[in-house]
Amino acid sequence: MTEMAATNDATPTSQVIDVRASRRALVAGSIGNLVEWYEYALYGYMAPVIAGLFFPTGDGVAGLLATFSLFALAFFLRPVGAAVFGRFADRAGRRPVLVLIITLMSGATALIGVLPTYATIGVWAPLLLTVLRVVQGLAAGGEFGGAVSLMAEYAPPGRRGLYGSWSFFTTVIGFVFGAGMATVLIAVLPDDALASWGWRIGFLVAAPMGLIALYLRMRVDETPSFRAATGASPVTSTPATVSAREPGLLRQVSTTVGIVVVYSCTGYTFMVLMPTYLSKTLGMSLEQSYVLTLINGTVAGLVVPFAGAWSDRVGRRAVMLVGTVGTLVLSYPLFLMLRGGFGAALVALVVAGVLIGLVGGPLPALLSERFPTRTRVTGVSLAYAVSVALFGGTAPFIITAVVSATGNSLAAAWYTIACSLITLATLLALRGTAAHREALRD
Repeated sequence: MTEMAATNDATPTSQVIDVRASRRALVAGSIGNLVEWYEYALYGYMAPVIAGLFFPTGDGVAGLLATFSLFALAFFLRPVGAAVFGRFADRAGRRPVLVLIITLMSGATALIGVLPTYATIGVWAPLLLTVLRVVQGLAAGGEFGGAVSLMAEYAPPGRRGLYGSWSFFTTVIGFVFGAGMATVLIAVLPDDALASWGWRIGFLVAAPMGLIALYLRMRVDETPSFRAATGASPVTSTPATVSAREPGLLRQVSTTVGIVVVYSCTGYTFMVLMPTYLSKTLGMSLEQSYVLTLINGTVAGLVVPFAGAWSDRVGRRAVMLVGTVGTLVLSYPLFLMLRGGFGAALVALVVAGVLIGLVGGPLPALLSERFPTRTRVTGVSLAYAVSVALFGGTAPFIITAVVSATGNSLAAAWYTIACSLITLATLLALRGTAAHREALRD
């Protein structure tokens, strides 16, 4: 494929994007990420409680590691979900897959809220929890690629970075909502009430959230890009013929994975792991730990859309390079500051939030622009899922295990430094992406 062909718009120039349809797609696509990260944040924040209820080993660290291993398991299954749901979305359309995914994801989260604990049914409790985490992991594998493709393909010309950034903006909002829910429950409820029934409330809230998301996604039409690329009817959204196999797809995925690594690492280290790290490793109170992480998430959420819009002007790669180099240089000083008390930790996590926003804002648009319409969901989903599985979902487990084994609380800094080096090398190796593309590949 020539460079000229590689930069053709996925939405044919003869078609005009309907503004109302574009906004509906923006909301419907991004709300799934909100639900997904609400659960991840809630599970991460509730890890100390869940560990005692489902893995009562008598060893706090062992129980916590078992809880985080399930957290990581869901991420290892994401590439499988990415391949299955991505292929489905590239054959049948973005809309039906996103409807199915939100049903599975929110349903599994709500069911966690009604699970009996180890004290009630013994070993069946962690087994059932594992099954539900598997469902969540498979569904989440296709969520990001489908949602990003929906928003990018509906985005008006010159605003793809801004539109794509909403997938991560709502990701952070979902994280803040889930973290806030856990913070309120822990602060308001006595320990015995929290352990007996209070922890369930946050998971049960996923049910009405899922119904709202389902309603919004049912009202979205198939994207003009998909209809044009596959000859699908605007009514049925069923393609005439489409092949999910594209020469060079796996090669393109393999060269794209590294782009996501720094976001995966910083997001899950500074947002998901941080309450446990601050409280268990550095001895800070849970309330202070949760407040600090909420501030971190809020800052990241505010920066993301600005970074996405900035990438529409100066290029995706340029903005990501700023955030990646910042992470590389500042990781060690930031973790040193975390040991300096509440005030120093506050400054450190505000800076970390800015870095997360800078690498996250342009990322969805950059990923969508690296794959053609016929394989976009599969490609974006696989690249994101593989990176998150290897470097994001495993971060809480790896860092907790290394800190426990070495007694060195700064081990987390070396992890984020290594991840930023991987992304930096990938960005420097990219060709033809120094400036943003006005058009997606067709």
